[in-house]
Amino acid sequence: MSQAIVFDTHEAVKRLKSVGFNDAQAEMQTRIIVELVNDQLATKRDLEELKNDLTIRLGGMLVAGIGAIATLLKWIGH
Repeated sequence: MSQAIVFDTHEAVKRLKSVGFNDAQAEMQTRIIVELVNDQLATKRDLEELKNDLTIRLGGMLVAGIGAIATLLKWIGH
């Protein structure tokens, strides 16, 4: 389960309003940014889980490859 990234929504709304956004625009833009950040960016924990998964897969492929080569060498040797 990934954890949310901290984003100061109050500050974002204030900054958008300071450059001419009205309240509704600033709040909607901030809500969109929060959704994108929480849904699309990987956290350190996400990356660690991916690394572990890829390590296990690579290990499995190496075992399968070595087994296939050993079988071929045994078959060719006879």
